[in-house]
Amino acid sequence: MRVAVPKESRPGERRVALIPSECRSLARKGFEIVIEGGAGLEAGFTDAEYTEAGATVARGPTEALAGAAVVARVSAPATGANGRPDEVAALPRGTVLISHLNPLVDVDTVSKLASAGVTAFAMEAVPRITRAQKMDALSSQASVAGYRAALIGASELGRFLPMLTTAAGTIRPSKVLVLGAGVAGLQAIATSRRLGAVVSAFDVRPAVKEQVQSLGASFLEAELDEGAETEGGYARALSEDEHQKELDLIASHIAEVDVVITTAQIPGRPAPLLVTKAMLDSMKPGSVVVDLASESGGNCEVSEPGKTVKHGNVKVIGPVNLPASLPVHASQMYARNVSEFLLHLAPEGELNLDFEDEITAQACVSHAGEVRFAPAREKLGLPPLEPDPPPAAPVGTEAAVDAASADAGSQNDEGG
Repeated sequence: MRVAVPKESRPGERRVALIPSECRSLARKGFEIVIEGGAGLEAGFTDAEYTEAGATVARGPTEALAGAAVVARVSAPATGANGRPDEVAALPRGTVLISHLNPLVDVDTVSKLASAGVTAFAMEAVPRITRAQKMDALSSQASVAGYRAALIGASELGRFLPMLTTAAGTIRPSKVLVLGAGVAGLQAIATSRRLGAVVSAFDVRPAVKEQVQSLGASFLEAELDEGAETEGGYARALSEDEHQKELDLIASHIAEVDVVITTAQIPGRPAPLLVTKAMLDSMKPGSVVVDLASESGGNCEVSEPGKTVKHGNVKVIGPVNLPASLPVHASQMYARNVSEFLLHLAPEGELNLDFEDEITAQACVSHAGEVRFAPAREKLGLPPLEPDPPPAAPVGTEAAVDAASADAGSQNDEGG
């Protein structure tokens, strides 16, 4: 089975969907890997390394995609807008796409993939269950983002993070506040602690308190009326009263800190506002805010995606696509996620799409010309998808005769 890895076209994207070591592993299992020439260079992997790993290096996207049963990408294929090529139209009809697709927001791309006859799987939609942990690209890439955010905060701050005792005197450690203790937040906490900062963290989910404290940070706890965690482990949207309580708690601590790293996001919804202009006004001159939610509206009132904003004497940074800034290890982890997901779909080297399986069903956003992802269908104004009918028995078998008899009986009962 041929698996194609095209070169990424999203501006600033430096990752690659499969690295040579994963290509070698998949080749041993019978997969034919074709990678577009230069696809791995930004992540530090040469065409020669792919060739040594058993992959075929193609000259251009057309050659790479020819005859592909599966296409693996990092970012969603372009649809022809903003001067980028129409990569959806270039996908072979009937192919399987494995990629980040942002299906809760980018429903137009999902719709175009369905119209193109592509069976598309969104890596963000892989359920967070135990047997899917090795496929969890959200967690692997969020870990990269949290690490990088801590480094950005440290480099932009005009102070040391650790305590230093020198002949010139003792320098007190800087204080870091992390808002949101998901995977990115926990990695930001761990990295800031390694750099020597005094770290505190806030999250509306009481269940993460133990994880925060295990990393050596103190936990700021808001008193909410009920649990603020969804079944998938994400934070739910808060009521106005609950939101005001969390703002009051953050405001009471933010003036004392040097770096604030915000990571709070709610899937499919604008990021919650956690840092107001008034809070920024209360912060010490030279303080830094790193807003990882800037692309989805921002946790900070003044943040802008891809820009650094000065509010008074406070610097507010809105980085975008942070995993791409550490492409080697981000690609290494993402490639493992993709490889494990591919092996889930094709355990014997051939595709076997079992939509009764929880992982396959939840990650699939389009199949057989239909948008299958329920939130996307709702946004597109489509009715709920009918459940798949049970597979028909071969004509002429006893099972087929029995099924036909049962259907006839059912119809008679309804008619009577």
